Amino acid sequence: MKFRQWALVAALGLSSATSAWAQDYKVGQIEIDDLWVRASAPGQTNGAGYLDIDNDAKTADRLVSVSSDAAERVELHTVQAEKGVARMRHLPEGIEVPAEGEVKLAPGGYHVMFMNLKQPFVAGAEVPATLKFEKAGEVAVKFEVKHIGHQPDAGHGAHMEHMKH
Repeated sequence: MKFRQWALVAALGLSSATSAWAQDYKVGQIEIDDLWVRASAPGQTNGAGYLDIDNDAKTADRLVSVSSDAAERVELHTVQAEKGVARMRHLPEGIEVPAEGEVKLAPGGYHVMFMNLKQPFVAGAEVPATLKFEKAGEVAVKFEVKHIGHQPDAGHGAHMEHMKH
């Protein structure tokens, strides 16, 4: 009997630990997951955040803003090539999330820019933020701080092909 109780406790502990690492957030028909930022390098005052957004609604929505107490200002940005040079560009109108579609904010493309960090991002910590969608509303989220050399899996880069045109 004691072994069964131990096994149940162990299984419950593993399932809750797993959910802590792979937390999904939902607001309306929008689901957000894989939220992360890199740890800050010494002297670095800004940081970029990445995430996946899935829209199950039959109508498009728009991520209009992100706010966080971790930085003085938070903006939505993209990276565009101009005359062979990659330049970051602020997107004051936000990022469209197509109906029954998805948008991946990933290195080299769309991202959340945390500007003038109040303190450096430290690996293993979390950065709380609020995402605001035009139709679905607001949702409180947490970005996981990954180690400074973290590179996303190859799948993310493949989804950013549309950014090269």
